[in-house]
Amino acid sequence: MNYSTLKKSLAVSLVALTGLASVAVAQDAPATTSSTKVFGGRGQYRTWSIGVNGGVLAPVIAIGGSNDFNKWDVNLGYGLNIRKQLGHSFALELNGLRGKVSGSNDVAQAPGTTVREFETELQYAVDLRGVINVGSIDFLRRENSVGFFVTAGGGYLAYAPKVTYTNGTVVDWKGKATGPVGDKHEAKDYTKGFYIPVGAGVKFKVSERVNFNLGYTMNFVDADNFDGVYAKGTTKDKFSYGYAGLEFSLGSSAKPSLEWTNPLATMYDELKDPTLRQEVEALKNRVSNVEKSVEDLKKDTDGDGVADQFDKCPGTPAGTAVDGSGCPLPKPEAATAPASNVTGFEKISFDFNSSVLKTESYPTLDKLSSVLRENGGKVTVNGYASSEGTAAYNVKLSKDRANSVKTYLVNSGVSASQVATKGFGEANPIASNDTEEGRIQNRRVETARN
Repeated sequence: MNYSTLKKSLAVSLVALTGLASVAVAQDAPATTSSTKVFGGRGQYRTWSIGVNGGVLAPVIAIGGSNDFNKWDVNLGYGLNIRKQLGHSFALELNGLRGKVSGSNDVAQAPGTTVREFETELQYAVDLRGVINVGSIDFLRRENSVGFFVTAGGGYLAYAPKVTYTNGTVVDWKGKATGPVGDKHEAKDYTKGFYIPVGAGVKFKVSERVNFNLGYTMNFVDADNFDGVYAKGTTKDKFSYGYAGLEFSLGSSAKPSLEWTNPLATMYDELKDPTLRQEVEALKNRVSNVEKSVEDLKKDTDGDGVADQFDKCPGTPAGTAVDGSGCPLPKPEAATAPASNVTGFEKISFDFNSSVLKTESYPTLDKLSSVLRENGGKVTVNGYASSEGTAAYNVKLSKDRANSVKTYLVNSGVSASQVATKGFGEANPIASNDTEEGRIQNRRVETARN
């Protein structure tokens, strides 16, 4: 292929690629980025993409080195790639490339040479490489539209060189390459081997789904016969590929592309999110209220062992025996009074979202148990809850609290038939549910003798 034909081929390819990009841009919708979180995982982004590219193949590389031919040609190459973005700055990419590579010797510049020119058909070159996005985090820009990348990896290729000597003899290795096939060494169409691709490039964000890429890759072949000449024996052949291409991001339009994500901007948005700040402030207020409630629960002014919060008889003289409500216990001579006159065990308190009895409730329940065992009769245990959570959940929680009291009484010797339980959920509050102090009082069980 001469230079003029190459230019025309590249121009047609770029026009076709640009047309595809225009269609993609017209149908593309902006991605929603407000819901992404710094530690939200890859699932909140688009991470797969496919690409097509076209460019020039040449038997030389940018860093120089020895070559078997002193003149090189540029030929059309084309390829495909599939990429999986593992992070905002790193991806794995599978590449495929086809084309041809050729070069020649100027006899005047290389006297004594016997080889005039070569042309190698590259049936395929397939490799897996890592791609590192360089400068994807920009401290000055929230969104970038230009990014640089470097690549390296390893691959496998199949090729067939054709060599023309100065005397006009042509040797075409296609169909004459040898290698193991089964238990024999038979002729094959292509020589196969390994190579290492190393490259760099720049990409332009055309839209949320389309990138335009310009890149250059140096390919180091693990053989000295890529050009059909074993010139120095210990040297390795190489070739380069300069290309332009389009890359299309796959996945939901509602998700942004991971490769263009700026973690610093996402972190800033997350920290400055008004909703998050409101939640933090609300949480701080709740913590303060809980701390205050804990202090109030611990306060016991008269020193009778019952916190002021639950002390129904404040100011009890020192040394007075009291029940779970902080009220003086009946004197011995009053023990024969009718059971219906016994009080002091009406309310049992519970912690938030709990149906576990507190140890401070045991004296009250022991007294109730004693009355039921000695005097008979029945008792109704009514459970209640504060207003946090759903109504259905709170009904269940209140029933669990009532059943905890029944279980305690039955385990202490009271007949199960003497105890009836009901759960009323958030109904019949005895204090306001707008404050933590009120909600503490509403988390309760009340008992009533029948």
